[in-house]
Amino acid sequence: MENITQLEGLILSRQQRDTAIGIELIFWIKTEQGPCQIVLTGQRAVFLIKQDDLQETQDIFSAKGLVFDELRLLPLMTFGQQKVVAIYSQSLKSSRRLEHALTDHGIAIFEADIKVIDRYLMERFIFGSVKVTGEIIKHGAYYTCHNPKISPAKNSASLVTVSLDIECSPEQVLYSIGLTLPDESQSCVIMVGEPQPCDNVNILWVKDELSLLLALQKWFQQHDPDIIIGWAVVNFDMRLLAERAKYHHLKLCLGRDNQALQWYAHQDNSGQGSLKLAGRVVLDGIEQLKNSSRHFESYSLESVSQSLFSEGKLITEENSKFVDKGLEIKYQYEHTPLKLAAYNLQDCLLVARIFEHAQLIEYAIQRAELTGLALDRRGASVAAFTNLYLPLLHRSGYIAPNIGDVEAQHSPGGFVMDSKPGLYDWVLVLDFKSLYPSIIRTFKIDPLGMIEGLKEPETQSIAGFRGARFSRTEHHLPNILDGLSLARESAKKANNQPFQHAIKIIMNSMYGVLGSAGCRFHDTRLASSITLRGHQIMIETGEFIEKLGYQVIYGDTDSTFVWLEGCQKLGDANEIGKMLEQRINLHWQQKLAEEFQLPSLLEIEYETCFSQFFMPTLRGSESGSKKRYAGLKTTEQGNEIIFKGLESVRSDWTELARLFQETLFEKVFAKQSVTQFIIETVSQLKAGQLDTQLVYHKRLRRRLDAYVKNVPPQVRAARFADAQNIKLGRPLRYQRQGRIAYLITINGPEPIEYVSSSIDYQHYIDKQLKPIADAILPFLPEGDNFDSLVSQQMPLF
Repeated sequence: MENITQLEGLILSRQQRDTAIGIELIFWIKTEQGPCQIVLTGQRAVFLIKQDDLQETQDIFSAKGLVFDELRLLPLMTFGQQKVVAIYSQSLKSSRRLEHALTDHGIAIFEADIKVIDRYLMERFIFGSVKVTGEIIKHGAYYTCHNPKISPAKNSASLVTVSLDIECSPEQVLYSIGLTLPDESQSCVIMVGEPQPCDNVNILWVKDELSLLLALQKWFQQHDPDIIIGWAVVNFDMRLLAERAKYHHLKLCLGRDNQALQWYAHQDNSGQGSLKLAGRVVLDGIEQLKNSSRHFESYSLESVSQSLFSEGKLITEENSKFVDKGLEIKYQYEHTPLKLAAYNLQDCLLVARIFEHAQLIEYAIQRAELTGLALDRRGASVAAFTNLYLPLLHRSGYIAPNIGDVEAQHSPGGFVMDSKPGLYDWVLVLDFKSLYPSIIRTFKIDPLGMIEGLKEPETQSIAGFRGARFSRTEHHLPNILDGLSLARESAKKANNQPFQHAIKIIMNSMYGVLGSAGCRFHDTRLASSITLRGHQIMIETGEFIEKLGYQVIYGDTDSTFVWLEGCQKLGDANEIGKMLEQRINLHWQQKLAEEFQLPSLLEIEYETCFSQFFMPTLRGSESGSKKRYAGLKTTEQGNEIIFKGLESVRSDWTELARLFQETLFEKVFAKQSVTQFIIETVSQLKAGQLDTQLVYHKRLRRRLDAYVKNVPPQVRAARFADAQNIKLGRPLRYQRQGRIAYLITINGPEPIEYVSSSIDYQHYIDKQLKPIADAILPFLPEGDNFDSLVSQQMPLF
């Protein structure tokens, strides 16, 4: 038996549970030597109360016969400067009883929502990876260690990843399971059915569904993956595997140490759930893309893979015999199972390619290493902030407030200037680099810093907004951001894209957390001291630029748009951009040193040059719009048209609108007449030549029966579709959210699969072409509007 005394590895799974001798914490980590299970016994749950409530608390516990393990006076205070007492319990269950007894009597408790296992890690500053020191024993393919010393570490172990996808009947009976590994020669499809020869897919044939599940269990034991990836893999694939195993009374042991897969439905949504799988982590592609702030028009596997690789599923709506996907899968299984196996495996491969291309596993690891969040944790900016901030706050002598201790109040949003609409030559964009994090770092904006700053003389503290003042020396958030900023610069030098991306998202989330009523540190004075300082900086920067003789035509959060009237060429524009960058940065350095005695961490960058730029008006108004523009971005390498907030980049407009707007602006920026193009487009539309471009694709964000008063076109189309499905005996497709494709016909919206009426071309003229054309026409030599242009010219065709 091989014994060692130290290992380092990445935390894959974590679990806490009550035992007879206290709370037990179980971690599985992946090390260079292999997987290791860490068991910590005899842990205790803890929450805090104010010392002033101690006597009443003891009376309540005594009256109710409630038992605790220990009461301990702590050298900590609330933000209200009240001393606190810690109440320890031997079990999670008993701690919850104590908490409920106190809250029922109106006694405030603090930090009760922090899990024992999360507190254990954060108070030791263990984020993502851990060093284990103790007696470590080898058991077959993995190690175990009981009650070791653990400390922070950095992950360096290689991880085995499997991409998993299942296919099933409309009744959700399993047909097959696809499994791919980086070594594709080991990839396979486990399929129920009579064996058939197949050259292009490695198929393991089994006789029935139970045999399928047992074969999957054996595959996991043989290949022992660390990470399972898939598409909707938690709430579909893993859920269905758990349900089918339960149906067969099978303990489906897919976890390490022969642990069973367990899936728990959420109380508020039975279609969503949580997974317990010891020693492995399951990463859903959709959630990981959203975590890493990657946005797509649709998060379907087909849409994302087509967007990234121009490659997609083997069975699509276009080549299916059936409109309903479930019926198509059933048909393929019954008639061409080899084709279904190839389809199953292709889905696995597409998911693996997306994860590799977007570096999603690397991103998840870096996020865990930076914040301590579990690898599979969704979103959780507030939890990340708590992990980073709370241990430091405790060491400064304070405990965290509760959500709601400070009344939630609205804080102003980012600065947005009223734009000056028009069609311009040569517009520069200057961006403040990470403006909100820079404001926090420069002006020392911080929850602890505000508590301490309000106690200090005004001459010593830094003024914020809405009555806030901040300590120059007592704070943590600016230091956290300083560290993240240095780490980001190191990641840039090392060209570590996932690390850079993770740091950027975490840094930018800090303001949002302080402005969120769901955060225990929420205070409008904190959030307002960030956004209103941003307003001040943007307004003063604009005034400074105009004093230098240039006109600011728009400003948005951290970006300033400057018109270089009379500029003739790119070289001159670049010189002016660099000059403005240097002058503005010097201005803020001098101003902050003189007025605040602070070093400036504000940094503006010359970001973009548009040789042609269009800022539209608000529809039906002469006022300039906000967050909507188009420009011809010009560099030494060439030109590119950029659209922001306009129809061509909005998913709720048709392909007709996108192509029309793109071509229209190509002509505008090339200083060509657009009259002929507009007339020809209308003519082609009416002649039915553009019908394939007229489909709307929209998301149903609620259950279909939840739309009562306001029934938008996509809901009408979905109801029409499912009414037809009922008539034809087909499964209902749209009752529980989803996406629908439809056309507007003379009889209203109709789903693409059941269009029976003529297309309403006038709708597309009025609602898709006209708004786009009318936005730009008043600024062109034509000087006309869409209606008059079309009405004058159409008789000629």
